[in-house]
Amino acid sequence: MVTQLQSSTPKDIIYPESDGQPMADNTKQFNWIVAIKLGLELLFTNDSNIFVAGNLLWYPLEGSNKTRCAPDVMVIFGRPKGDRGSYQQWREDNIPPQVVFEILSPGNTVKEMIEKYKFYQRYGVDEYYLYNPDGGELTGWLRSSNELEAIEEMMGWISPRLGIRFELSEGELIIYRPDGERFATYVELAQRLEQERQEKEQEQQRAEQAEARAEQTEALLEQERLKAQALEAKLRELGINPEQ
Repeated sequence: MVTQLQSSTPKDIIYPESDGQPMADNTKQFNWIVAIKLGLELLFTNDSNIFVAGNLLWYPLEGSNKTRCAPDVMVIFGRPKGDRGSYQQWREDNIPPQVVFEILSPGNTVKEMIEKYKFYQRYGVDEYYLYNPDGGELTGWLRSSNELEAIEEMMGWISPRLGIRFELSEGELIIYRPDGERFATYVELAQRLEQERQEKEQEQQRAEQAEARAEQTEALLEQERLKAQALEAKLRELGINPEQ
């Protein structure tokens, strides 16, 4: 008896949500990934149709769970925010990530980064940015026709899709929002929120103190008014008209 083997269908294929690799090789790389992702999420927080993800597996082809990549940060215009175990492009109106970021670490090989470049070029990425925090180098590529072409000058470069501006100060990457505000780290944002909370609390205390002083002044005026009334009544008892 011959057993008929059934061929796999797209429904039978499992698309793993992890590739078994760590999100980052060191704290410096991790901090940059988080800072860029957080900055972009804050930038597009009011647009429900822009999805920002960090270290999320992207499967561009249905039926192929080996064709995948996990950009350190990726931005997809035209897809709603929300939790995902992976980005399966055919379930997302077949919209690929338009912008991706990679933060280079000592563990990344030249071969690996070439393969990532080829992947992003082949599967429709419009902008690709690579930052090496150890070497203080920023490289970018912009799609022209069917190719990702190197951006000649990254200093002062403004992303066509994101509207953010890139600068380097002594090798340190600085990213500016379209409104000119600098991308901040989580710690900086927390400190800013704490400072704003303290300033608001101090302002409230000043308002309460001003209100208390106003009430005291009003009470003193009322006391003076009552004293004046009492004096006027006493003068009338003595037959003196206080108004004359």
